[in-house]
Amino acid sequence: MTFRTLPSGPVAGIAAGVLGLGIAELIAALAGGASPLLALGDRVIDLTPRWLKEAAVATFGTADKPILLACVALVTLALLGVAGALAVRRLPLGVGMLLILGAVDIAALLADRSGNGTASPATGIVALLIGLAVGITSLVLLTRRLRRHDAATTVATTEAEAPDGFDRRRFLVAASAVTAAGVASGVGAKVVTGRRHPATKVAIPATVSPAAPLPAGAELRIDGLTPHLTSVDDFYRIDIALLTPRLDVDDYRLKIHGLVENPVELTYQDLLAMPLYERRLTICCVSNEVGGDLIGNATWTGVRIRDVLKRAGLDPDADAVKSTGADGITIGTPLEALTDGRDSLLAIAQNGEPLTREHGFPVRMVVPGLYGYVSATKWLTELEVTRFADFRAYWTDRGWSAEGPIKTACRIDIPGRETMPGTVTVAGVAWAQHRGVSKVEVRIDDGPWQPAELAAEDSIDTWRQWTYRWDATEGEHQVQARAFDRSGRPQTDAEAPPAPDGATGYPARTVTVG
Repeated sequence: MTFRTLPSGPVAGIAAGVLGLGIAELIAALAGGASPLLALGDRVIDLTPRWLKEAAVATFGTADKPILLACVALVTLALLGVAGALAVRRLPLGVGMLLILGAVDIAALLADRSGNGTASPATGIVALLIGLAVGITSLVLLTRRLRRHDAATTVATTEAEAPDGFDRRRFLVAASAVTAAGVASGVGAKVVTGRRHPATKVAIPATVSPAAPLPAGAELRIDGLTPHLTSVDDFYRIDIALLTPRLDVDDYRLKIHGLVENPVELTYQDLLAMPLYERRLTICCVSNEVGGDLIGNATWTGVRIRDVLKRAGLDPDADAVKSTGADGITIGTPLEALTDGRDSLLAIAQNGEPLTREHGFPVRMVVPGLYGYVSATKWLTELEVTRFADFRAYWTDRGWSAEGPIKTACRIDIPGRETMPGTVTVAGVAWAQHRGVSKVEVRIDDGPWQPAELAAEDSIDTWRQWTYRWDATEGEHQVQARAFDRSGRPQTDAEAPPAPDGATGYPARTVTVG
């Protein structure tokens, strides 16, 4: 089926809907309102069952959000096509369908958490109503001649079956023009948003405590082995933001309140004026499957969180900090992990450069030893000192544990699924953040566990590379690995999914030698 032979009713519905939504997006962008499409996508994320979210992250990784948006767009187009088909049969039904779709989007805007720092849901609703009016008008005009056909007759699909006076070529030209105008409006909205929030250049002051030099032997430099330091471009990103929040440093405010003696509000410049610390820290997503890559090690620069909390003065009854990001996320972190002397930071730079927008600019949290869902708030705007008993955070509301210490684990990077007989290098990384890795062992098939060689330790808060020399013989073999923390406790072999507090089990790889 080609575009020329598509049923005319659905084509009219899709064209009218695309124009209406494009106009709504453009008006929202020009007026600083929340995006109707992104608000709907955010609401879909909020309502998606936990098992489906885990499956999406496991399957698509950091591409989960673009795929989600594509799915929302496809479902929307299908429903618009239905609205067009209904409009040909009975116009009120088609218009009613568009009104229902508009009402769903308005509900999403009322619950909007995409925020983007300054975007107004109310303005987004006004923009949507204007776009809805444009869409309904376009639907009426595009289906006018089609509706003259007998209501009982099947919607025309070829020129020979078209109602009297219906010029299919002219209709397709009109529908194409309407669709193109809608797409152009959507592109214009994206351009306007980008120009309103251009990339911000900031200079990071010198630190009072730079990161220690990397110990000799901490970087093994083996082909295929994960580097000790992860580049910003390769660093994983898992969050709930469909649109990366765009915060301006001149308007930035960090509010510290709750169970404190003196509530504090800090600007970005206030944070830059405080003592800055630089540390290499490994952080990990709780959605990381056994042997997965949702983990990275970077050099972070920022203010110690305990210094900020000290300014506010802590109530002795507090045991948690609820942090909020500009994307609407709320995260609960044990107060102890922010004040016990570990290098918990309000990070403003990653690998020596200001944070990118994708990784939390202008300020994000980095806490050694805790999974990101309880510690790594990006686009940070608020710290509320509180008690775990008095609040629930975004992920705990969805069944995840309130506290998430990172579990001892490791990953096999090489060899691949096939290799040649002889001496083969087995290598990977191991982590037990804030406890440290003491050893890694490797097992081939059902043989005994053999010690791997560890790279030099950078710190107990970073991962360690490891390597093992295997005399590989022809055939199919299973390679397994396990890590131990400094207390001598090994990672567990009990297999468990990421929910509710992190995946467990031994990483394994089947290798064909020959």
